[in-house]
Amino acid sequence: MATLLRSSAGERADALVERVADARILTFAGAAPEAGQAEPAPDEPRHAEPGRALALSDVIAGKSGPGEALIRLAYRLGVPGHAIAAPFRRPQALRLLATVESPHRGDRTAGTALRAGHFLIHGVRLPLTSFDFALAARHAPGVERVVHSFSWLADLAASAPRADGAEVTERIAAQWLRAHAVPGKGPAWEAELAGLRLLAWLVHAPLVLGGQDKGLRTRLLAAIAETASWLDKRAPREAAGFGQAAAWAGVVAAGLLLPHGKPRRLYGEAGLLKALGDMVGEDGGLLSRCPAAQLDAIRLLTDLIACYDAVRITPPPALAVMRELLVPPLLALRHGDGSLGSWQGQGAIPAERVDAVIAASGVRARPLAQVAGWGYSRAKAGDTLLQFDTAPPPRAKHARTGCASTLAFELSDGPQRVIVNCGGAALAGGQVPARIGQGLRASAAFSTLVLDNANSTAVLLHGQLGKGVETVERDRRMIPGKGREATRIAASHDGYASRFGLTHQRILTLSGDGTELAGEDILVPAARNGKRGKIAFAIRFHLGPGVEVQLSGDKRGASLLLPDGRLWQFRLGGDRAGAGEITLQAEDSLWVDGDGRPHATGQLVIEGLGLRSGGQFSWLLRKTG
Repeated sequence: MATLLRSSAGERADALVERVADARILTFAGAAPEAGQAEPAPDEPRHAEPGRALALSDVIAGKSGPGEALIRLAYRLGVPGHAIAAPFRRPQALRLLATVESPHRGDRTAGTALRAGHFLIHGVRLPLTSFDFALAARHAPGVERVVHSFSWLADLAASAPRADGAEVTERIAAQWLRAHAVPGKGPAWEAELAGLRLLAWLVHAPLVLGGQDKGLRTRLLAAIAETASWLDKRAPREAAGFGQAAAWAGVVAAGLLLPHGKPRRLYGEAGLLKALGDMVGEDGGLLSRCPAAQLDAIRLLTDLIACYDAVRITPPPALAVMRELLVPPLLALRHGDGSLGSWQGQGAIPAERVDAVIAASGVRARPLAQVAGWGYSRAKAGDTLLQFDTAPPPRAKHARTGCASTLAFELSDGPQRVIVNCGGAALAGGQVPARIGQGLRASAAFSTLVLDNANSTAVLLHGQLGKGVETVERDRRMIPGKGREATRIAASHDGYASRFGLTHQRILTLSGDGTELAGEDILVPAARNGKRGKIAFAIRFHLGPGVEVQLSGDKRGASLLLPDGRLWQFRLGGDRAGAGEITLQAEDSLWVDGDGRPHATGQLVIEGLGLRSGGQFSWLLRKTG
């Protein structure tokens, strides 16, 4: 059984060589198999096409000569860029050297809303006339992220001619600059948001600098230069993760597009490559284990590479390779409708948003069946697709909106979701009430087993996680079945070992034709001699939107009617070492979509008392129509 520990400190950028040395992790041949087509066997090597196979030379950033090393050192020590790049010339006037053509297209609907006079964030309309840009104002984290990162510029660019968009940008930028002119003060100056903002300003410069107010244009140019200088000092001190990578990306973009920028670019590239190495696991999954962050990282690299293209400078090969590494793990979390599973606080990000980011990246890849480091096991048979969280949650320093989701799963049948997780904690404060955001991060909000109504990992404030799951053991194999082989994935975690003396093991077996998912939830004593007594447990199965549930007469089964008429049957099997009656109930639940809208749904709950000496509870989901 493979053993996964909670992610340790990230490796350095030179470890990228090891991460792609095995070309099996990427396939550039095309899209995922069609519905009904079997996936490659997990143990079968997946080789890149001969002409596209990754060589080690593709990963290693070109060895810099002593000249470039000296330039980096001088810039890091504070020597001005113009004094290094052109020591005997007068500094050039502050201007942008090129216009960037980003392949990304923003959300046209959100852009149209901006032109109509309001932000549209997570489905909530926020009028520009009454929006409080003040430093002391406190908005939901999702709102602050959109507003302060200026990610809305991409939406505006997708919905309006440049002249119309520049007018709206002037209106917002003027208010923002008045409120956030002092670097380092307030949430707007988190390193991640500052880096994303600088990159957005540079990529969408025609909108930012194309207005009629010449005074504002001068102030915005000064803000670009000031933000770049602030990030020069802040990025090296930022903790490892996406925030640090975004900060360094802003530094590199400024080095590419501002005069005398070569010293800054070389300095930023070294920091960015190390930050990427510290942020990404060996299989291409971000250590935050967050699908939204994975999308953001792909988008970040695509925009940055577009900056290189604008000035006709070849980017370090590691940037393109890293982007190629990021795509296959993300594809592993797509359901049959193309949208993503609800993991680590995110809603079910819709298919069109995922498609747009992947298309802009230009990467063609197949989803990974086994994402060892990222920890989401995937199995597909027929129209049925299983996602299974088989790794510890992210460490506190990597967590974005950390959730206690270990050993939860999601199941879809074609475009219909059968079993889901609630999701949406990161979107709380919009249409999802802020007061329930913390609850959406709890183990009970996921389709997994919960002991004594306690989280498998402690859920702390501000998206952080505490003590709990440290080790997950996982085993995946193909076993004989009716017709095609079945996929069996077994995993266990130690999140309840210290408190209750029990480990939770879950075994999921998906039949070769995709019509049956058999499950076993097993409680195993953590010590040789199990404790005495009883403990309450609940095994939750949150149902997809629109799924109608009806309990059977004996209360040991249920019919699940999907919106398109497909029918699944749930059946509770025999339990061993139960300490009393085991019941199956239908209860209310909710599911948050990718736009932050909560939907009332149901859930099946197996409840009862188990023995502290251990127990085993089995169940079966079968497609009958």
